[in-house]
Amino acid sequence: MKKKQFAVIGLGRFGGSICRTLSEQGMEVLAIDIDEDRVNEFASIAAHAVVGDTTDENVLKSLGIRNFDHVIVAIGDNIQASILTTLILKELGVNHITVKATNDYHEKVLKKIGADQIVHPERDMGERIAHNLLSNNVLDYLELSDKHSIVEIVASERLDGHSLLELDIRARYGINIVAIKRGASVIVSPLASEIIRKGDVLVVIGADSDIDRFEEKVVG
Repeated sequence: MKKKQFAVIGLGRFGGSICRTLSEQGMEVLAIDIDEDRVNEFASIAAHAVVGDTTDENVLKSLGIRNFDHVIVAIGDNIQASILTTLILKELGVNHITVKATNDYHEKVLKKIGADQIVHPERDMGERIAHNLLSNNVLDYLELSDKHSIVEIVASERLDGHSLLELDIRARYGINIVAIKRGASVIVSPLASEIIRKGDVLVVIGADSDIDRFEEKVVG
């Protein structure tokens, strides 16, 4: 199977992290930044690392950017450069473009010019941390959409000794327990007969409002 080819434009904290992770996963990554020091930092990590101004269409053409499966625009400190780069990538016919947005205005423009996926890493991470801080029971939180999440919740005494069948969580709360972490072991797709123990970590998926209700009534 052919390896997917990625290009990461902008090697700040977010772009650099994506570049490093994709490279570690064995993907072929082209790392691009206007700053030579940043490019040098990734020369030994990415398959190719180049200094380039991606607001120049000729630079992107010379890199053969349209041949890449997925281009990530992670320019964080220059909204104009981010928008112009995205626009050129669209015009050149790049298959899939993911762009980091720094604010809602930036996101609106990116949507209008056809970015395939828009991410707000700082905002999303802030929401995730805030969610964790607000509850003693929530260990981790991953947003799936505006209204749905996967959450890790620590089982309290109220759940101790009860089976999933007894608790009937799906019918009562409209959420699903997709896994239970117990010490070093993980029970994936637990059976209805599975007994929950105090301290188990329940991996729950569902609508945010239903998860909140479950947490308040059963766990809190």
